[in-house]
Parts: sequence; structure tokens; C-alpha cells
Amino acid sequence: MENLDIARSLTLLGDLLEIQGANPFRIRAYRNAVNTVNSSSRPLADMVEAGEDLTALPGIGKNVAAHIIELLDTGTIGRLEEVEAEIPRSLAELMALDGVGPKKAKKLFDELGVETVDDLDAELEAGRVQELEGFGVRSAEKIRIAIAEHRQHTGRFRIDEVEKLIAGLLEHVAAAPGAERVEVAGSLRRRRETIGDVDILVQCEGDGTPVVRHFTEFSGAQKASAAGPTKGSIVLHSGLQVDLRVVPPESFGAALVYFTGSKDHNVAIRTRAVRDRLKVNEWGVFRVPEGADAKDLGKDEGERLAGTTEEEVYGALGMAWVPPALRENRGEVEAAREGSLPGLVELADIRGDLQMHSTWSDGKTSIEEMARACAERGYAYMAITDHSQAMAMVQGLTPERARAQWEEIADVRERIPEIELFTSVEVDILKGGDLDMPDDVLEELDLVVVSVHSLMDLDRKAMTDRVVRAIAHPTVDILAHPTGRRINRREPFELDMETVLEAAAEHSVAVELNANPRRLDLNDVHVHRAKELGVPVVISTDAHSPAGLDDMRFGVDQARRGWLEPSDVLNTRSLVEFRKWLARRAS
Repeated sequence: MENLDIARSLTLLGDLLEIQGANPFRIRAYRNAVNTVNSSSRPLADMVEAGEDLTALPGIGKNVAAHIIELLDTGTIGRLEEVEAEIPRSLAELMALDGVGPKKAKKLFDELGVETVDDLDAELEAGRVQELEGFGVRSAEKIRIAIAEHRQHTGRFRIDEVEKLIAGLLEHVAAAPGAERVEVAGSLRRRRETIGDVDILVQCEGDGTPVVRHFTEFSGAQKASAAGPTKGSIVLHSGLQVDLRVVPPESFGAALVYFTGSKDHNVAIRTRAVRDRLKVNEWGVFRVPEGADAKDLGKDEGERLAGTTEEEVYGALGMAWVPPALRENRGEVEAAREGSLPGLVELADIRGDLQMHSTWSDGKTSIEEMARACAERGYAYMAITDHSQAMAMVQGLTPERARAQWEEIADVRERIPEIELFTSVEVDILKGGDLDMPDDVLEELDLVVVSVHSLMDLDRKAMTDRVVRAIAHPTVDILAHPTGRRINRREPFELDMETVLEAAAEHSVAVELNANPRRLDLNDVHVHRAKELGVPVVISTDAHSPAGLDDMRFGVDQARRGWLEPSDVLNTRSLVEFRKWLARRAS
């Protein structure tokens, strides 16, 4: 069982206790434990197996440690089963809906017998939710919208969740008898922001039955099925489905192309192959004999041209190898034939991180700790971007506190001269487009980052006008997480991104690709449009601790999906070149 599975069980227990109205301190203990489990770099299962004391971890008390050990031993937690006898676990799903929460979920359960999202939808349709005390027509409409959004994301996992969920499985598969090579395919290999299921390919010479059997015997599987010597499927405790294909060496490259997809990309290359009297499938590339129809040929009939490697497969089709991130049929097939594929940005190209937070607002560590962590990553520069005063709930900076922070930054600069610290603030864009800092403070900052954190339900025109007006302010450098989305949790707010990107181009403002896998905002389509318009993209982590700096790789993946090259990304520039960009307004 992976750490993420453990965290999910503890989260569920905490949620159900909150709905039940349990002691807030007990609930908080579970929340703190979840944070520890999620941030742990070691599998807790390994720690328990080695006899290590889990209470040595911050936020893990004796009761929670006992729950974790019980979960690892039995697959369940007795206390969770006790609570579920009173509160259905499906109420936790209701609680997560915007406009519901724990108290309303309990009220819906007690007074209307609502246990599931479908139950709630039916009660809304019947008009009974609106009549409950504490709800009303507006609240009901908000919940109805939340249900629609929830259903769009059901069954999809964030990319960072999937990586954690299958980490142990990949090690298990690699140890299968006869497994020569193991590769992840599908949307995970293409680095899509959410994943519906996972495809794994195993190269094996001869009978693949032992590999499939080994795969289906994975201890983390909730259920498993096998289909002969080449296919297997399991569902993990989290509900994530994983499919296995066993492939001979001579077809491994062709299978990797086929199972990586996307479906549209595969259709495009097959269409191209037909024009050249070729057939391409998961077994290889074959020449179709004169007078024959590819549809009438068996899976591996015809003269075999390629199949062992992906490069060989694409080469046989007259194409350069296409990076998996580009395989969405957005022009990559034509570019691969013409030799005009972009040289995509890589993690090693990043020279600095331009959004992060410290204990001056809602960060977990000091400015110095963040600076040292950035320096250890080899960055040439960074920006501390604590929130502005509108974010009072996280001690957002007033003008006076901002100036006081500059003094601390100056001290840290002296102690860590190997990295340049820029003074900055993540300034809230207020309702009408005004900025949440006076101009005299903005003018003294090295870097001005602006973003929306409030009133996210404005209509499309009002929100667009608000953001465009902020972008036009003469001190603004970067628009952060432009659409405000949280993947699988909150939809993007209404915003005309074309107008916003055009305004960014006009006013020489960069847009942020927020690398936090919970956001990945901008999406890949908007990133590509920014490139077309010549708008610089900044890949920033929005880190609230040194560990958050590691999210940069997710942002780079998203940038690659948007066809970005190093020259399109502002923070690939050297310190000298980045300073030149900052000086653009003066010129």
C-alpha cells in the first residue's frame, strides 16, 4: 500500500469524523498526519516492515500510528469501520462539493436521507434541498453547478497522485520473471495533467504468462484479472486501473508508440502510412504488397520494416521521433515529416523560480531556507512572492511589512551570495482591476507578480476586464496562475484567455505556468497560444516549502505539451538576460 493510499484512508476518517461532529482537535490530528504522510519521501510500509517507530515522524501520534499499522496489516482501519456504521463514506464525497461542507452534508443525510451525489442531485431536482434551513435557492444552484463539475472529474487522478500510486507497482513488475524492460505508456507517458488509467508495457522473450501472473499478484491490488500470456489488469485500492501488456523485443517500439497514443495521433500516423502503402500497428510497420488491402492483412503480415524501437517506427514512416508530450495530433505529425519539431524545454534549462512563499505569509519556512534550497538546485535567481494585504487570512503583507521584509532579504543576500534574491509580492488583483499595493511600493519592487484570489464567480466580461486592467498597470511583470483552477477541485473562472494573452503581449507582461500539479495553470493549449503570440511564459512552483520546489518538473512537462522551447520560457534566461528583461519598461 502506497503512502497516498494511507493518506486517503486517514483523510476519509477525518472527513467522516468532521461530519459526525467529533472533537476538532482529533480531526486536526488526522489532517496533520495526512500532511506528514503525503510529504514523506519514504514508503511508510517499508518503515513499518523495518520496525521503525512511526511516532518519530512529525504529526504522527500513537493512535494514528496504530491506525497506519492496522491498515498495512489488514487493509482497513477498525475505527474507520466504526464511524462508517453511522456515517456512510459517500458523505465525504458530498462534503467536498462547493457549497456543502460537513455540517450541510450531515443535515442532508439526517433530514433527506441523502448519501450520494446522485441522491443529492435527485433531491435538488425535486426541490426539497432548497426548502431546508440554511440552504435556499442560490445555495441549491451553487451545489447543482458543483455536482456537474464533480462528475467531469470522476475517475481521473492528478499526475502526481498517479506517480505515487504506481511507484511500488513498477518495482514489483520489474522483478517479474522474464521481464527485460518495463515502460509506462498512455496518458501518463504523454504527461497529461490528469490520468484515467495506466498502461504498462513489459518486454519479454517467449511466454509472458509468468509476467502477467506476477503482475496480478501485486499486494496493492484490490482486484485483478488476467487474459493469457500477454494481458493483465488490476485495480489498486485507490480505484486506479492499471493494464499490462507483454510484448516481444521485435515489437516493443511499435507497441510503445501504439499504447502511448494519443488515439488521434495514432490515427494520424496510420492515415499517413496508408498513403505510402504501409501498415502500422502495435506489432510493427509493414509494407503492403501490390494489389493487397491493408485491412485484409493479418496483424504482422507483409514485409516487416520496423518495430524494435520507436525511432525505427517513426523513421519507417518518414518521420522524426516525436516526443510523447507532443503526441496529440496538433501538427506534430506534419512537423515530424518536415523536420520542424521544436527543441523542447527541459528541466535542466531552468535558471530560477519566480513564485514562492515564506513564513511572512502562508509559507512553511523562512526566506533563508527557501534561498538555500534554490541555491542547492543550482538556480541563479529566485523571487520571494508572499501575498499582499487582501489575503489577510494568511497574514498578507501590508506596505509596511513589505518594506520590513526587504531588510531581511538584504541580510539573506549577504549570507547566500551565490543566488540573486529579487524582492517581490504576489499582489492581489482587486475586483475592478486595481492592485492591492500602492504604486510607490510597486515601483520599488524588483518584480511584480499579480493574481486573482477572490470574487472568482464574476462573469466572463467582468473577470476579463479586471485582469486586463491589472496587466496594463505599468509596474506589472507576471500574471500568475491566470485561470485560478485547482485540478479536480475547482474549475477555471470565466476568462477570455485570448483577450488576456493579447493584452499580455501588448503590455510586455509574462504569464505564469504554475507548476504545482494541483494547478498546472496555464493548461497546455493556452501555453501554446502564448508561444504563438510571443508572450513569455514563466514556469514557477508557487512553493510553500523547499519540497514544493521539486514541482518544477511538472511545469516543464506542461510546457513541453505546449510546444515550448527554452527561448519561450523567461526563467531559462541567465541572470544578466533576465535583468535586461526586467529593465524593459525603463527603455
